[in-house]
Amino acid sequence: MSQQDAYEVTADELRQFVERIEHLEQEKKDIAEQIKEVYAEAKGRGYDTKALRSIISMRKKDKDQLAEEEAVLEIYKQALGMQ
Repeated sequence: MSQQDAYEVTADELRQFVERIEHLEQEKKDIAEQIKEVYAEAKGRGYDTKALRSIISMRKKDKDQLAEEEAVLEIYKQALGMQ
């Protein structure tokens, strides 16, 4: 295999990576738009989208992490007289 052949193979491989990434970026953009539309639909039906985002964030965390964060939040609220 000559150096030119190796260069062409590398260039082709690089082009494939770039095209795959571009395709995935477009998919990510499309999905983000779909998520935005779902939030808009929920808002249109009277749901609080800030609360929905908070719930979705909470559901991503494991139970121990969530319990720890809630406990710290409660301690802080008590310390600030917010209870």
